[in-house]
This record gives sequence, structure tokens and C-alpha cells, in this order.
Amino acid sequence: MPHILIVEDEAAIADTLIFALQGEGFTTTWLSLGAAALEHQRMTPADLIILDIGLPDISGFETCKQLRRFSEVPVMFLSARDGEIDRIVGLEIGADDYVVKPFSPREVAARVRAILKRMAPRGVNESSSAVFQVDIDRVQISYRGQPLGLTRHEFRLLQCLLEQPERVFSREQLLDALGVAADAGYERSIDSHIKSLRAKLRLVAASAEPIQTHRGLGYSYSPGNS
Repeated sequence: MPHILIVEDEAAIADTLIFALQGEGFTTTWLSLGAAALEHQRMTPADLIILDIGLPDISGFETCKQLRRFSEVPVMFLSARDGEIDRIVGLEIGADDYVVKPFSPREVAARVRAILKRMAPRGVNESSSAVFQVDIDRVQISYRGQPLGLTRHEFRLLQCLLEQPERVFSREQLLDALGVAADAGYERSIDSHIKSLRAKLRLVAASAEPIQTHRGLGYSYSPGNS
């Protein structure tokens, strides 16, 4: 049974989330401080963290940054701030979703279930091509025999592209591979993740271009350019 860590300093909001999530079959823990959440995740890891941005000790953004140093647990931000820049920053520092207050508790529970479902292994063959090897259990992709140091988002993006060589994926489809709703305003952050992926691939093979850009359409994996 998935366990959800709720990090929220307003008791009324936390109680509403606990009621909705437990009604959907999840178990929950509630904490009100970012530092306590980091320690909890080190000792007793949750399956997903719902993280308020405006915490009393350290911000949710800073909590997520520190969390990503040792954990790839899915993170959903809660915030009263609905600006596009806040949403983009949230995703780029490692969040999987961003929900604006006030929110529907049932929608949050549905988003949690969708994220956990998308995070489940897809059953890709460990050898996706002659030059890439995907190890799902270890969340590791090797390129030309060298393991790549990928973030969880980068792993999911590359895994998605490798599954269907030559298929052009739109930004919206790649967001779906990350478990992020396409209407969340994160489309351009896909470009940042692709740029980071390419840089890591070039450290192994400087002249190869396995990820192709299709202007106005999206991205694809091209085995012939690997």
C-alpha cells in the first residue's frame, strides 16, 4: 500500500488531504517542517511526498533541492502561488506535479495515483539498442557501455525515446512520460531536460546525436546517429 508523506504547516489542509488520501487506500504521515521531512525520508522513505512551498523553516523549493541529493521519490508541490515561473522552477528542481491552492482533495488524490502509476516500471527490454542498455530495476541507462548519471526525469525521458526509435514525441507526450499533466504549463522545461541529456551523452560520444530535434513537433531517438 503506497505511503504518502504530507508536508504542510496548516492543520486544516493537512487533515483534508489525509482524509482524501486514506479514502483512496493510501497510508499517510503528516509533518509541518521541511527539515523533519528530509529526516523522515532518510529513515522511513515514503512512496510520494506532497510538499507545501511556504513552510515555516525552509521553503518547499529548498526542501526539494536537498531531497534530490539522496532520493528520487516523486514530489507534488502545493502552493498559493500560481505564476508560470513558480511552476517551471518547481518542475526543474525535481517535482512531478504542482497544485495551486485552493484545490480539490479528490483531484489531488487522483493526481497522486496517476503519478505512482506512471512511475511503475514499464517492462522495457534491458537492451534497447546496440549502444543503449536500460536497467529498469536499478533505474540506470548505459551508453556505449558507460553508465549515465541521470536524474529521474532524464531517465524517464530517455527511456521513453528509446522505447520507440524514430518516433517523434511532442513535449506534451514527454511530459506524460514524466507523470506531469500536459496542461500544467511545463512544456518548455522539457527542452531544458533534453539539453542536459544531450550534454551527458556528448561526454561519452562527442560527435553522436542520438536525440533529434523536430522543430515545431518534438524529439525522437535516432539509432543511426548513436
